[in-house]
Amino acid sequence: MGYTEEQIANLVQPTRVHRNVYTDPEIFDLEMERIWAKSWIYIGHESQVSDKGSYLTLNYGKVPVVMVRDNDNAVHVLHNRCGHKGAKLVDRPCGKLPAFRCCYHGWRYRLDGKLLGVPHLKGYDGTDFDKDDPQYSMQKLRSESLRGFVFATMNDNAPDLRTWMGGAADVMDNLCDRAPEGEVEAAGGVLRYEHDCNWKMFIENLNDTMHPMIVHRSVVESALDYIKTLPEDSPRRDEAEIIPPFGASYEVFEETGITGFPYGHHYDGGKSSIHADYTLDPEYEAAMVKAYGKDRMHEILSFNTHNTLYYPSLTIKSAVQNIRVVRPIAYNKTIIETWSFRLKGAPDSMLKRTLLYSRLINSNGSMVGPDDLTAYFRMQAGLQSQATDWIEMHRNFGQDKDEGDRKVGKGTSDLDVRTQFSAWREYMTEAA
Repeated sequence: MGYTEEQIANLVQPTRVHRNVYTDPEIFDLEMERIWAKSWIYIGHESQVSDKGSYLTLNYGKVPVVMVRDNDNAVHVLHNRCGHKGAKLVDRPCGKLPAFRCCYHGWRYRLDGKLLGVPHLKGYDGTDFDKDDPQYSMQKLRSESLRGFVFATMNDNAPDLRTWMGGAADVMDNLCDRAPEGEVEAAGGVLRYEHDCNWKMFIENLNDTMHPMIVHRSVVESALDYIKTLPEDSPRRDEAEIIPPFGASYEVFEETGITGFPYGHHYDGGKSSIHADYTLDPEYEAAMVKAYGKDRMHEILSFNTHNTLYYPSLTIKSAVQNIRVVRPIAYNKTIIETWSFRLKGAPDSMLKRTLLYSRLINSNGSMVGPDDLTAYFRMQAGLQSQATDWIEMHRNFGQDKDEGDRKVGKGTSDLDVRTQFSAWREYMTEAA
């Protein structure tokens, strides 16, 4: 339809959003240009390219990129494109190589992206072709790493990464501080699934605390029935601790609180969350006390959040060392990746628990994830109806507290969704 800037701005209002933000392919294309190209987008973790020459490929919005570690141990995020005819240089998800070589004409590139060699170079004699001209090299994206987590942006004017995260950076620090050695590393592979929905539906669901007791009721009831059959010393108790909190009451979720930040970030909890009461592994406790002392250990482990969103591409669960990454494909197709992390210096039992959580909650055969997938699919289908154009987000509107660098509300507030769409409107209406 060709939206004007005013029309785009009017799609988001203080307590409602227009259904077109989920159903219009034109809006999706504009989001890729105005949100995903201007924000900091999560690429991967440094541990995924731990050796010289190791790489990871992905799409940055619609743009193919590759994260690679060079021979000087520096990590780069490069456009996955040959400077000659534009062919993708690397087509595998991950691997290791000494240099990049184009499959078409054999142009070769160093691991930092600089053009290394052109076959039969004498054919360019007498022309103005200059092999050392930067335009022929693999182009770099601006990238930064925070505690090993690598982000990139196409926006030269974006603030530095920690400034962009604001107070939400505390959660990423907490995730790493839960490791006795202060570092984490990717472990256990990836769960990767295609969702038949708009990318925003997934991130809106993260801290929607009004749905768990409805959507996940049957699985919680089944889990509670199963727990009754277990002896007190059953090793299955770890599983039993994970499922029931998803059926917590409105009152419990309300007490957790929602905190929103500039640029669309937010988290549920802080002082409490549904992940706050897991049994503390004695071996892990001993390692943490040795590393930090009792007081600092308690400070680290008492900062419990449910989901933290770094808008628009990354969500983390620090208490269970999981992240989920958003990779949009189309207005109604989204890839969600779940990665797990090992706490360096922690016993293997902690990684085992992390992987158990991921399988139980995030896999396609899990006991919780398919409930949400069904809701996303039904929303995407239902929004094709023109019965009304608007979706409301009124809950606790006008009751959120402004604390300067953040807004704080009740855990059942729509503050999280309003925070996201405030950022959406700002990104989408900035001068292109």
